[in-house]
Amino acid sequence: MSPALAFRFALREMRGGLRGFRIFLACLALGVAAVAAVGSVRTAIETGLAEQGRAILGGDAELRLTYRRATEEERATAFDVAERTSEIVDFRSMAVAKSRISGEIERGLTQLKGVDANYPLYGEVGLSPEMTLTQALEEREGLPGLVMERALIDRMGLAIGDEVRLGTASFTLRAALAVEPDGVSAGFGLGPRTIVATDALEGSGLLGEGSFFESALRLQLPPGADLEALKTRFEAEPGGWRWRDSRNGAPGLKRFVERIAAFLVLVGLAALAVGGVGIASAVRAYLGEKTATIATLKTIGAPSGGVFMIYLMQIGMLTLVGIIIGLALGAGLPALIGPLFAAALPVPALFAVYPVPLTEAAIYGALTAFLFALWPLARVREVRAAALFRDIATPARGRRRIGDLVALGALLLALIAAALVFSGAPMLAGWFIAGVAGALATLWLVAKLVARLAAGAARGRLPRGRPALRLALAAVGGPGGETTSAALSLGLGLTVLAAIGQIDFNMRNVIDEQLPERSPAYFFIDIQNTQLDGFLETARAVPGVGEIDTAPMLRGVITHLAGVPAAEARETVDPGGAWVLRGDRGVSYASRPPDGAVITQGAWWPEAYSGPPLVSFSAEEGAELGLKLGDTIGVSVLGRELTLTVANFREIDWRGMGINFLMILDPHAMAGAPHTHIATVDATEAAEAPLVRAVGAGFPNVTAIRVRDAIERVSAGLADIAAASRWAAGAVLLTGLVVLIGAAAAGERARAYEAAILKVLGASRTQILSSFALRALLVGAAAGLVAIGFGAAAAWGVVTYVLEGSFRLDPTSAIGVVAGGALAALLAGLTFAWRPLSRRPAQVLRAQE
Repeated sequence: MSPALAFRFALREMRGGLRGFRIFLACLALGVAAVAAVGSVRTAIETGLAEQGRAILGGDAELRLTYRRATEEERATAFDVAERTSEIVDFRSMAVAKSRISGEIERGLTQLKGVDANYPLYGEVGLSPEMTLTQALEEREGLPGLVMERALIDRMGLAIGDEVRLGTASFTLRAALAVEPDGVSAGFGLGPRTIVATDALEGSGLLGEGSFFESALRLQLPPGADLEALKTRFEAEPGGWRWRDSRNGAPGLKRFVERIAAFLVLVGLAALAVGGVGIASAVRAYLGEKTATIATLKTIGAPSGGVFMIYLMQIGMLTLVGIIIGLALGAGLPALIGPLFAAALPVPALFAVYPVPLTEAAIYGALTAFLFALWPLARVREVRAAALFRDIATPARGRRRIGDLVALGALLLALIAAALVFSGAPMLAGWFIAGVAGALATLWLVAKLVARLAAGAARGRLPRGRPALRLALAAVGGPGGETTSAALSLGLGLTVLAAIGQIDFNMRNVIDEQLPERSPAYFFIDIQNTQLDGFLETARAVPGVGEIDTAPMLRGVITHLAGVPAAEARETVDPGGAWVLRGDRGVSYASRPPDGAVITQGAWWPEAYSGPPLVSFSAEEGAELGLKLGDTIGVSVLGRELTLTVANFREIDWRGMGINFLMILDPHAMAGAPHTHIATVDATEAAEAPLVRAVGAGFPNVTAIRVRDAIERVSAGLADIAAASRWAAGAVLLTGLVVLIGAAAAGERARAYEAAILKVLGASRTQILSSFALRALLVGAAAGLVAIGFGAAAAWGVVTYVLEGSFRLDPTSAIGVVAGGALAALLAGLTFAWRPLSRRPAQVLRAQE
């Protein structure tokens, strides 16, 4: 049979409508829409970050320093290549003002930015009431101005025109900060933003020698400037410049978006996998209804390959329709609805119809559709016409050809390859695919086991005297039942939902319950050397204050790793440790190991050591970076380049909420370096406010960071991630429910025949309905139990190896998954049971003749 003739037959077959393929289309469209929507949102954010890169960064390029501002010589170097420059300083501080609500002095942690007259080089600062930033920050009546985010204004009970103190300097609140064009590039901050003029901070005590702050020179470059050449030039300059440019203005945010999007795309692929089960069921059911047609075609001489081609072409046309519907939903909804919420997003996003994510979704959809359709479709070709005529009541079964198995393998490998390439996270995609495959295989085995156990139980003593139970068990264990399809579709959807539910529970558990029994109430930073004794005396005088730990603190940037530049090493080290090489890290010094320190390799230096600089490094991060005892690390501290030799590795429990440093140097290495101190203070809840007031009054330059506030900000971010994950899991579950409904609908004819036979034999409507309900509950509960097992295993892996926490099973979520699975199966089964029950036996049985 020629392809043209096969195509004509396929079109004629399609004239009967899409009644047998509604579930096929729904499953495919939902899966494609989920993948396309996530990809479209990701691309919208990435495009926004790229097109607004200059405004996000605040310039065409940025040169960042820690603990100091650029020298006149460094400024001159920057001026030589830039048309305009702008300098900012950025650090945490305490805002102090009298509240209009309580009438008392309030203190609020704020992320303070000092700017010059050229800020911003790109973009516009939005203020309320409307005015320019220059007008807001200018000096009036002897006081300079400042602007604050509305959250901080409301928290402190302030109003426009109130006086606010930063350090020892006073300012007037002139406006609320509504839009900060470069706010996205600043990353995570512990407090709302405040902007002041840098010159107005002189004499405030906040930018003293050793104070922790970062400065940045933003450059407006001439058109056509070679960013890569300039990057190479400035990174080679001494002094510890850290270069960023508008090609990647917010690298941390971009990495975060990519990872979350990769995870959500993979969850969308799970929806496609569930949809694939529905596709296979729909094709099997459709071919079962076309048995007579197929037999007739073979009887009149149509070759098996021609029959296969006819229905393969139908599958291809329907796949195209399903993909188009899915792409329309996946691209249309973000493009239409996204702009309405774009202003509320914390990142810039340009919503539109993007071809790349749609192409990826279409490829996923096509591969999934043919992969799952080919298995039942291949059965038709190997069965003789006579066997088809004898097997009208049940689907035909035949042996697969080697060519079909090869085609299935090729489709599977192509789908895996697409997931590995398109997801952007090959390792995550690989584990995810392995998990989905394992879950499907286990669900299939469990479905077969349940069927066999049910068949055996139907012949046992338990159902004696319980006809409804016997009928239910016999139906679950009988041939041609819906057990396998229902278990696969519902089970995989519930598995994803169970995994996300357990991860969500354990994330909250890690934050809320697995913190150490004794965690500090406050961190205090920027304690000057001359203030340390007075700070300790003031803090200890407050009733309710317990243990106080202090340590000297500096910030350093790792520039070389065992002789390899950090930028190159970042591409080769374990991804888990790559964060160490991005940005600056806390550095301290000590003559003795910290209390409770566990040295895993090497030894601590003598107390009077005065040789070449040595460093104690975190054991876990050191292993991830591939460091060994005796390796050298280049670190830039206050513009001074140090070459440190690894003397020992020590264990660090970052969750202990105490003072921990990635690197501790020998004191001789830091001799004469200006620095400040950090302190942790244990205090009762009643002592927290008096402690902050006492320290603020005596040491206005010292910043207090409440541990619980920091944890709440992290918790809020994790809650947003969990919410996005639950929405994605909902798409998987919705697809599973569609498949479940499709399986129930496809079995409606069989249930009508079964009900007719049972009525003839004397069964009541109640007994028949009870049988249908029990079989649905059995299948749903079995799928839910498997989902708990696989979902818990997946959650355990994420919590243990990604979050590095201890896993605990949430029984409430687990019970909910089992109950939800049983209820979903019950509702789907009963929905398509009423019509078979209402039909007269004679009418049904005559139709089978």
